[in-house]
Amino acid sequence: MDPETAILDLTFWITIGAILGLLVLSAFFSGSETALTAASRGKLRAQAEKGSKGAGFALKITEDNERLIGSVLLGNNLVNILAASLATALFTRIFGESGVALATLVMTLLVLVFAEVLPKTYAITNAESAAARTAPIILLVIKVFSPVVSAVRLFVRGVLALFGVKTDPDIHILALKEEIAGALYLGQSEGVVEKEDRDRILGALDLGQRAVEEIMLHRSRIEMIDAEADPEAILAQCLESNHTRLPLYREDPDNIIGVVHAKDLLRAMHKLVTGSKEGAKALKDFDVCSIARKPYFVPETTTLDDQMRQFLRMRSHFALVVDEYGTLEGLITLEDILEEIVGEITDEFDPDGEYTIRKSEDNQFIVDGAMTIRDLNRATDWTLPDDAANTVAGLVIHEAQMIPAVDQVFIFHGFRFQVLARKDNRITKLKVRRL
Repeated sequence: MDPETAILDLTFWITIGAILGLLVLSAFFSGSETALTAASRGKLRAQAEKGSKGAGFALKITEDNERLIGSVLLGNNLVNILAASLATALFTRIFGESGVALATLVMTLLVLVFAEVLPKTYAITNAESAAARTAPIILLVIKVFSPVVSAVRLFVRGVLALFGVKTDPDIHILALKEEIAGALYLGQSEGVVEKEDRDRILGALDLGQRAVEEIMLHRSRIEMIDAEADPEAILAQCLESNHTRLPLYREDPDNIIGVVHAKDLLRAMHKLVTGSKEGAKALKDFDVCSIARKPYFVPETTTLDDQMRQFLRMRSHFALVVDEYGTLEGLITLEDILEEIVGEITDEFDPDGEYTIRKSEDNQFIVDGAMTIRDLNRATDWTLPDDAANTVAGLVIHEAQMIPAVDQVFIFHGFRFQVLARKDNRITKLKVRRL
């Protein structure tokens, strides 16, 4: 057909209009997919709570990303293939066999610029607003294409299953913590988020994955009261102690019969002394068990998140940790859990000069052996593994497969560890530096 005749033909203009309309639909699908997948669910939820129906639709759609992407890709491919077919037929009619190559070139350029790059660039720049505007229409598209998409999903999962690949529709929920952590680390590297703020948020997120045995005070460091001790000695011990709650045992330190609170002890002794004509001599008849509170035991595998909730529910700040055999392993307080979020908490009764980590003159770190690996990583931004041991000393013993002697040096995980002090079989001080 003569090109001039074809241009004047009504079919030519209808086909051109159809191709342009299909390109607009392709741009809509491409932009919607990018906007809905890139939009922050937190921001969408905030908009929905303010009354935005579009944001509410967007939240509903993005709950099932597999169905969303399947429906959008189906619609996008349909309009792209149809547009390319119409263009090929039109150009072949006008230019003959050479029209196929020309149609391919023109449609590739139009689809790339106007149906892919342009709408996706806009969608990324205005993800939440674009998602809220397009969500109602995309919801309708999902409903229309639902049967086809469901069949495709079953087929795809069947093919993946043949290769041993399992799909999890809730994987985005499990990856939420990693996304938050990644955003915080990125924000800190760009100077938007302070390191302390990052550590607090990550500490709060980690409470559900950590057990009380990781942060408890070990039994070897617990200060206890002997129920058979002289009342004056018990009073002196409580007054000299930096702690307000002390476990009470009888005969064997594993036999915990109660917990003594300093306020209860002082009130009872004051009442006994002032209410008796004998004065201070009346203390000889004082029974410390009479004011001891019932001990609260928790398993060593309890998560910090659960334990904090238990502390708040029971209005208690102190618990004794036992293993599966009921043997005392240590103790944990509400303050210990809070320190995992806000960092070390000190008061006027904490001994001066007791630092678990400090920097030496040769730019190495002097570390207390009982310091947890997590606290060391938090203070130095290191990445020492804490899956095999909780403390720095435990990590060295685990890697060395022996109890090291003073001045022994070990190198593992890209760090140099030098043992500075040891008490009995316990490493008390180390010098650590990154290689």
